[in-house]
Amino acid sequence: MNTATNALAPSTTALPQRPLRRLAASCFAVFTVVATAAMPLPAYARATPESFADLADEVTPAVVNISASTTVEARNRTLPQLPPGTPFEDLFEEFFNRRGQGGNGDSTPSRPRSSNSLGSGFVIDPSGIVVTNNHVIGDANDISVIFPDGTRLKAEIVGKDSKVDLAVLKVKSDKPLKAVKFGDSESIRPGDWVMAIGNPFGLGGSVTAGIVSARGRNIESGPYDNYIQTDASINKGNSGGPLFNMNGEVIGINTAILSPTGGSVGIGFAVPASTAVPVIDQLRQFGETRRGWLGVRIQNVDDATAEALNLGTARGALIAGIDDKGPAKPAGLEVGDVIVRFDGKEVKDSRDLPRIVASTPVGKAVDVAIVRKGQEMTRQVTLGRLEDTEKQASLQQPSTEPPTATRQALGLNMSGMTDELRRRFSLKDNLKGVVITRVDPNSNASDKRIQAGEVIVEVNQEPVTSPADVTKKIDDLKAQGRKSALLLVANAQGEVRFVALSIE
Repeated sequence: MNTATNALAPSTTALPQRPLRRLAASCFAVFTVVATAAMPLPAYARATPESFADLADEVTPAVVNISASTTVEARNRTLPQLPPGTPFEDLFEEFFNRRGQGGNGDSTPSRPRSSNSLGSGFVIDPSGIVVTNNHVIGDANDISVIFPDGTRLKAEIVGKDSKVDLAVLKVKSDKPLKAVKFGDSESIRPGDWVMAIGNPFGLGGSVTAGIVSARGRNIESGPYDNYIQTDASINKGNSGGPLFNMNGEVIGINTAILSPTGGSVGIGFAVPASTAVPVIDQLRQFGETRRGWLGVRIQNVDDATAEALNLGTARGALIAGIDDKGPAKPAGLEVGDVIVRFDGKEVKDSRDLPRIVASTPVGKAVDVAIVRKGQEMTRQVTLGRLEDTEKQASLQQPSTEPPTATRQALGLNMSGMTDELRRRFSLKDNLKGVVITRVDPNSNASDKRIQAGEVIVEVNQEPVTSPADVTKKIDDLKAQGRKSALLLVANAQGEVRFVALSIE
């Protein structure tokens, strides 16, 4: 019977089955469509926009191309002194003469060179205020703003800020310009639709669309990184252009891409409007930024440090240094305090604090919630102004004369301070504490990058002056059932940091 069945398979009797299968599949498809149409979409599901064309038509007139030209004075060049008769003598002479640089030692000055860059921008005020990235204009001495209708206007710089990578320009127009407004970037969520318009590769206005991929991205480009990540295509030349929500509001300024090739691979970054708007307002009002300044040096809190400080969970920004001339010191903030809220805003980790402080007005009195030795308390600080050229002062520890005994603990060989050790490790004269003379390469201390020549200043926020102090405090912590010890460690220059080491 199997033989007979196989013999019939290729025969004409099997041919009518194919259209029947197609009909059955079509009926199933129709049934599926009808059934799906009858089922209501979940409340969280939203239909894909039918088209972005109307939105693009509305906002594109406000998006501009930026052309920035920088004239560089070329240095005089002379033909390299080559031995007479060298086979390359004629080649070098022709090369330099062709570029106006002289030959045979002629030092005729070269003509100035011009460096050009292209980017994007957008109008935020009909009077002619344009926003772009600082890196688009750089140190340009000739900037033009080119509108979609081909109008080209000279621009002057109102102000720029390299830390957030923003610049504000001003153009003069005979008529009011089409402008766009900023939206609420804090309300956007990963998965929301966005649209980018810009000048990729100098091609002119191009529209791309995608979704918000993530928020709060830190790409380590500056102290206030808080980027929106999007998969809307952003390429070279898109820098400074707007990222729109579906209401036609600017919720980000396209600034950077992450790419091994220099082209879009679906990972682009935009400065959120919430970060950009205060900076833009200051640049328009003062021509410069005026950021709040607290006067502390901070570090992040990991799980081991949180356990050592009785924080419960890793959170906040740990104060590792205080500027003697800063606002934090007279307000009573101390090294070892963990800032968990600033002016009512939660500080989830150390990255949050600089951004929050910088956006707070200079001179404002703010409440700072800290955790000190396991207890939460509040201090009020009146903010100063952050100066770009200001450097934080090194901490100075109280002067005590330590003993010279040596001990070993936590994978560290320790010694009391001596003149010989001070000379050997080039330690500052006013640096006091317990000197680390060797670090076990297989220890947790080595993993935390503690090095010989550094000085233990405190253990669990209590000063130490001898190796015996260190071992006693570690024994006390073990007796309390603690799993880690928090060390305040200084380098040879007196700069300190907190390090949590396992004591199990």
